[in-house]
Amino acid sequence: MKRIRLRWVFLLALVFIYLPVLVLMIYSFNDSRFAMNWQGFTLKWYGILFSSPETALALKNTLIVSITATIVSTVLGTLFAIGMHLYPFPGKRFIEPLFLLPIIIPDIIMAIALLAFYVFVQLSLGHLSIIIAHITFQISFIAFVVKSRMQDFPKNILEAAQDLGANQWHVFTKIIFPLVRPGIVAGALIAFTLSVDDFLITYFTAGAGSSTLPIRIYSMVKRGVTPDVNALSTMILLVTLVLLYLGIRLQRTESRRSG
Repeated sequence: MKRIRLRWVFLLALVFIYLPVLVLMIYSFNDSRFAMNWQGFTLKWYGILFSSPETALALKNTLIVSITATIVSTVLGTLFAIGMHLYPFPGKRFIEPLFLLPIIIPDIIMAIALLAFYVFVQLSLGHLSIIIAHITFQISFIAFVVKSRMQDFPKNILEAAQDLGANQWHVFTKIIFPLVRPGIVAGALIAFTLSVDDFLITYFTAGAGSSTLPIRIYSMVKRGVTPDVNALSTMILLVTLVLLYLGIRLQRTESRRSG
């Protein structure tokens, strides 16, 4: 009896979470300009999006910011995770929790803190300010994923390689990197997804002409929730789901192989 009740609670929770998303996706194909007045199926709103110069600019800015920030974050986050796991140093016990704070801190706090910092150092708001802001929270997610991948890392292999004459570079490229590569790729995909989806931090740190897709959606919603807003939201949602699925699937596949 308890299992049946728990199952219904679980199903109701799923409906509560995903029904609004399903409605959004359905009405992105609505032939009516008005959001809740269904008049038939159409793809014209997707065509309008692809021909919109504002949306094209927002997409370009999003890709520039997300790709650049993800590359930098992947390198720094991976090095941090490897260093924290393999090498002892003073203050290690206190540094690790501090490095993972961006995962816990609310976005609004991060956004205000970054904006105040940019004002203090007199950094103009634009692509660079957004990229730096995204790196601050992406590094933590990548480091967390890579470090979890290294929990069962056989340190005796490194010692054996060094005893056989391998230098640090060969140890990293031939042993460490191949073992943590799935975690790096999965972390990078998740970080890229978070960067593409981020609105609050981006909104606070963006300048004129540096609007991203989430900011573009926000500006469109000011005129009302219309099918073109639903279409753009659906496209971002599908890309996000695909990237998250690939990242999680990759990590699970590699975990089974190593297990």
